[in-house]
Amino acid sequence: MENRKKGYLFVHFTGESPEGEQVYYALSRDGLHWQDLNGQKPVIRWKAGEKGVRDPFIVRSVIDGKFYIIATDLRIANGKGWTAAQMEGSTKIVIWCSTDLVNWSEPWTFETGVPGAGCAWAPEAVYDPEKEAYLVFWASMTKETGDTAHKQRIYSAYTRDFKEFTAPGKYIEREHHVIDTTIVEEAGVFYRFSKDETTKKVRMDRGTSLQGEFTEMDAETLNVLMGVEGPAAFSIGEEGEWCLMVDRFAEGLGYLPLICTSLEKGDFKVAEPGDYHMGDVCKRHGSVLVLKEEEYERLQTCFGNKVSE
Repeated sequence: MENRKKGYLFVHFTGESPEGEQVYYALSRDGLHWQDLNGQKPVIRWKAGEKGVRDPFIVRSVIDGKFYIIATDLRIANGKGWTAAQMEGSTKIVIWCSTDLVNWSEPWTFETGVPGAGCAWAPEAVYDPEKEAYLVFWASMTKETGDTAHKQRIYSAYTRDFKEFTAPGKYIEREHHVIDTTIVEEAGVFYRFSKDETTKKVRMDRGTSLQGEFTEMDAETLNVLMGVEGPAAFSIGEEGEWCLMVDRFAEGLGYLPLICTSLEKGDFKVAEPGDYHMGDVCKRHGSVLVLKEEEYERLQTCFGNKVSE
């Protein structure tokens, strides 16, 4: 797949407008210059549950070759408010399946089932070769024995088909709230990026096993970049470079690309303004899928020529 990278699909939501908390598409040849698709309208709408989704994550399954989108069942535009969303929100993950990125199945949900949880935010998935299954992980607000207050922790479960899941377990716990974890693999090493909800920074760590110990990395740019969340990482170019997108939620500016020569070095640099274009629609927490040429052309044909109204 790496030798056949021909484009990128950005799956995202746009904000708390009436239609903003649904699934949107954007397309790119280089991962830095983005074209909004489908006339800047949602490609997929969630009409059940909270009647909106945030944080859509797309994965190409190495098990069955299908595409899956998993997302947070949440619509802040309903007027619920953030406190209620964390403490009394949906604990379900919304899931769609497709074989061509154009036609999507009817959605179904996974009840995460963490005792006492108040939400299930920003679900993502990564393939675990040791388990031959996908590790699906998300953030939930919980209060354990001995806690003086509720705290956001990362929980996880395994699946092979995104329909049957193992019992959930705690995956990441830190001194402060932790949300928005994303995990990528390069050369047998897993790299995790997570948002510290107290400092409002993204932290990077690494490990050789998804269930083993992870060590925090000293990524200088991430250490000083505040007011960001929703990290999305993907490989770009042909020289081993990676792009890490971070959502500048504090300023309401959407995604900012950071480029590094390798994940091992973690030497991220903020892309110069003239080196990228995020499209006309503000892109909020989402994910990026590397495309083959025929997939890029199909998306361009089906969604690229529609005009916004």
